[in-house]
Amino acid sequence: MLLIGNGKLITRDDARPIIDNGCIAVSGNKIIEIGLTEELKKKYKDGRFIDAKGRLVMPGFINTHMHYYSTFARGMANDSPPAKNLMDILTGLWWRLDKVLTPEDIYYSAIVPMIDEVRNGVTTAFDHHASAYSVKGSLFKIAEAAEKVGIRSSLCYETSDRDGEKITDEGIAENVDFIKYCNDKKDDMIKGMFGLHASMTISDKTLEKCMDAIENLNTGFHVHTGEGIQDLEITKQKYGKGIVQRWYDAGALSDKTILVHCIHVSDEELDLIKEKNAIVVHNPESNMGNAVGVSPVLKMYKKGILLGLGTDGYTADMMESYKVGNIIHKHATGDSTVAWTEIPEMLFYNNRKIVERFIDGKIGILKEGALADIIIVDYNAPTPINENNINSHLLFGINGRCVDTTIINGKVIMENRKLVGVDEERIMARSRELAQELWKRF
Repeated sequence: MLLIGNGKLITRDDARPIIDNGCIAVSGNKIIEIGLTEELKKKYKDGRFIDAKGRLVMPGFINTHMHYYSTFARGMANDSPPAKNLMDILTGLWWRLDKVLTPEDIYYSAIVPMIDEVRNGVTTAFDHHASAYSVKGSLFKIAEAAEKVGIRSSLCYETSDRDGEKITDEGIAENVDFIKYCNDKKDDMIKGMFGLHASMTISDKTLEKCMDAIENLNTGFHVHTGEGIQDLEITKQKYGKGIVQRWYDAGALSDKTILVHCIHVSDEELDLIKEKNAIVVHNPESNMGNAVGVSPVLKMYKKGILLGLGTDGYTADMMESYKVGNIIHKHATGDSTVAWTEIPEMLFYNNRKIVERFIDGKIGILKEGALADIIIVDYNAPTPINENNINSHLLFGINGRCVDTTIINGKVIMENRKLVGVDEERIMARSRELAQELWKRF
């Protein structure tokens, strides 16, 4: 039994949005009761008590699009010509990096950002992986890291045609093997999706293979869609249609399909996404960094498309995406009144809806029966907090590093800013060694 009390509970439960001097009782991996601290301490006298000391107690953050394999690019010198567009970025950096990853690199390039996610209060992440010459077993290596850290995860391999048919088939097989493993495991802590890179790197032949392979696997595709204009141009040139239209015609859209970015898509294609109840994940910080444009999420929101918020590997801090998501649309539209509702809904409500399409448990809410993914956030508010202004307090008052304690699936993963059972110094030292060797091969 675990009690987290003496805090201001931000529950994300509309019935009880804020509870002052609140307490959460956790048994196993679930929340069994929520109430006032003194009452629950009396009721569960044998429970271990974590004192929130008046700080915020919230559901953990969820990242619905991440790239762990990008870790070793940090600080790396790159001799590629200066990038002029997204295709230059892909060919000059990411498609070079993924070719030189070894199995050990894959493990460490995953466990390092997982540690960082836990430090930033992220309790669930959807990763999209690529390692062209270390495909087989790669998702299992990442799952090994996830189990070590204790972070709830959804993993997929980025199938594409860019490295030849043999590697394409290996990517398909890795997705299938890992999805079947997760389906057999029946554990809400680890799930598999079927990864595709993008329309511009997926031939009709490969798409047909993927459609055949995903049948009866009870999952969906996780695919970059219209991130750069080149994806649209190449797709139209080769197939005579837009990207989403192509996925729709192939039968690839479903309520378990995650379409990442959706910047270069038509209004008619947005209607197709809505028709199939597919998911779109917005990555504002990455979009600005890659100068690919602004996703029309305000328009998608009005259409009722399920919109999530991710980081695209740009950061492990969801609060960064939250802040940039708030301002990018104001800047792009020249309207300071937009994005106050849409971005918080993506992060605090829709991301949990997305996860719940793939797992059995309830998540992202402090409520009896929900999975116990809980964070304590160090924030001493200078003005009163209420249910109508909490999102503004978070926007302007905190970042991920304000998280003091992270609990995932009922287990204390970080307490007082220190991870439990993880030798961070050893991991970071080995990561630096591996990165230096990888840089020589890059």
